[in-house]
Amino acid sequence: MIVEIGHFAVWLALGLAVLQSFAPLLGTWKQQQSWINLARPLAKVQFLLVSLSLVALGWAFYNNDFSVTYVANHSNSDLPWGYRLSAIWGGHEGSLLLWIWMLAAWGAAVALLSRTVPASMVAKVLAVMGMIAVGFLSFMLFTSNPFARMLPWFPIDGADLNPLLQDPGLVVHPPMLYMGYVGFSVAFAFAVAGLISGRLDPAWARWARPWTTVAWAFLTVGIALGSWWAYYELGWGGWWFWDPVENASFMPWLSGTALLHSLAVTEKRNLFRAWTVLLAILTFSLSLLGTFLVRSGVLTSVHAFANDPARGTFILIFLAVVAGGSLLLFAMRAPLLQNKAGFKLLSRETFLLGNNLLLLTATFVVLMGTLFPLIGDAMDLRISISGPYFNAFFVPLTLMLMAILVPGVLANWKRHRWAALKAPLIWATVGGVITGFLASLWPEPTSFVGTLAMIMVMYVVIGHLYDWYKKATAFRQGIWRGSRRLQRSYYGMILAHCGLALVVAGITMVTHHEIERDVRMVPGDTVSVGGFDFTFEDVKPRKGPNYDAMRGTFLVEKNGRKVTYMYPEKRNYRVAQQVMTQVALRPGLIFDLYVALGEELDMPGAWAVRVYYKPGVRWLWLGALIMAIGGLLAAMDKRYRKPMPIEKQEQVA
Repeated sequence: MIVEIGHFAVWLALGLAVLQSFAPLLGTWKQQQSWINLARPLAKVQFLLVSLSLVALGWAFYNNDFSVTYVANHSNSDLPWGYRLSAIWGGHEGSLLLWIWMLAAWGAAVALLSRTVPASMVAKVLAVMGMIAVGFLSFMLFTSNPFARMLPWFPIDGADLNPLLQDPGLVVHPPMLYMGYVGFSVAFAFAVAGLISGRLDPAWARWARPWTTVAWAFLTVGIALGSWWAYYELGWGGWWFWDPVENASFMPWLSGTALLHSLAVTEKRNLFRAWTVLLAILTFSLSLLGTFLVRSGVLTSVHAFANDPARGTFILIFLAVVAGGSLLLFAMRAPLLQNKAGFKLLSRETFLLGNNLLLLTATFVVLMGTLFPLIGDAMDLRISISGPYFNAFFVPLTLMLMAILVPGVLANWKRHRWAALKAPLIWATVGGVITGFLASLWPEPTSFVGTLAMIMVMYVVIGHLYDWYKKATAFRQGIWRGSRRLQRSYYGMILAHCGLALVVAGITMVTHHEIERDVRMVPGDTVSVGGFDFTFEDVKPRKGPNYDAMRGTFLVEKNGRKVTYMYPEKRNYRVAQQVMTQVALRPGLIFDLYVALGEELDMPGAWAVRVYYKPGVRWLWLGALIMAIGGLLAAMDKRYRKPMPIEKQEQVA
């Protein structure tokens, strides 16, 4: 009965989404305030209904209701209850329901928190989000219903959740990723609403900016969690593989980062309006493209959810309607986006424009590298694009992006004097060269590219610290009192840029200094890696809740002194009959020790073992976390909770 209630709630949500799509728009057209006022309650009730359906599906998983087809295909009575609940989004149908729930949550948040935005603009934004909800609810109900039952005959037990997904990473990675993916629908909705109303001014940018920033922060965390999950779960020892599905989440992150910076220019100077709207359309379109790649069956990946071409066709048509319709509206409104205001070559606008061009170039590189093999397959041509292609572009693009971060922060809006910019740039450059070169010598001298990367890391950090010091002391109240007068958005920017520097430092360290050994070992053997001695003591069987494992024991010593024991496993999941590697990690802020147990070899007691020493690898995820915290801090700036004064709008540019 509960499952049927959840199913009925989704149908009701579809009906409300249809009403939300046209009633508020009709109200703004006919100046009917009662219809305009429908937008907020419709969005809230839609969220409650989709939440009810999500709870109903969770109840089916928790109670092992194998009459529900989706539950039978993705759960098992021996599956621990925590994984049973996270299995809600462990397959295509349930993950789509999670996507829709996130979309409804963003809509409800807009309805609740946009009190400083005019009701007519909120009505248009929620109407656009209602249209998106209609598309995804229809997709789920007509092609991917998670509440479908297999009656009257259904299995006594389920087929089990994919062993790859039986991990704590599954609990947090998809929700964080989807919060970012779906969150960009708000930026898209604001862009379309602005085009409909003909209002794309600094106030519009201020309304859209915090929502975009929060979505970007969630997507940053989601991508970092996916990288971390792959690192310790897949047993390959890598943190990024340029997998097409990884690229599907990276593309909207790159264009979303460009959108954030473009919104800043639109808010501050009423410039880049057309560019900002195009970036909002592009970013959400790339989110939909990622959905198509994951769910269409065109990709073979450990991350992909579905292999039904009919589903892919539906999403592709939906993508064409969303992107094509919004671009057509953009073309119709293009004359409204013209602006006569300008800026000098040496100004913050110039550096932010350079930032946008570099990020969009990176997006294009990833897009081509992801789609070309698919196009080749369609033409019976075998095209292989892997890490070297992406790295060849990303290393110089990243270094150039970091080079313009510091002058972009230091420069004033509209114009800046070179004499005032020269001194801080010299300080940042000299300090970066000295400290970056010294950092590149640890733990041993690295290549020219590695040295240059560390120099750019320190250049960014020193440049931002210099800017903070100058701004904090400009109030002449002492550095600490002055620092408290700086805006949250400024500190958010500092954290985000320094987080990027830490990510680059981590990539440099683990790429140039990691040590890997693939060895054949029998109990009693010792291998030395990174100054540590790993002694293979034994392998013993161990029973898990739904798997049988062979557990290895490794004693780790340094200079004859015990450091720790590490216990890698080889697991055989009973129902799925799938063998998985569970690596052993000794994490640390400076380096990780990593042991993976491979296959048992022909000789009795002999095993293939992979041992890694990975310096700086944790900086990747710590840097991403700092970036996300910076984004959330910027979105919490108190000025976003206040309407922009009319007189200030008139003064802009």
